[in-house]
Amino acid sequence: MPTLVRLLTTLAIFAGILYGIMAALVYFVEPTRNEVTVDVPLPQLAPDSTAAAGRLRE
Repeated sequence: MPTLVRLLTTLAIFAGILYGIMAALVYFVEPTRNEVTVDVPLPQLAPDSTAAAGRLRE
């Protein structure tokens, strides 16, 4: 039982340290806002092959 208590105490201290680090990051770090533009290439438009095939059947 003492090893279980020691393990749980160590895990609780480790979780507290991690929680404190996350709280410090939230409190002290200020995010910067940047405008981002991304050029998205459009695919070349091909003639509609289904319409052409339909015209051939008529």
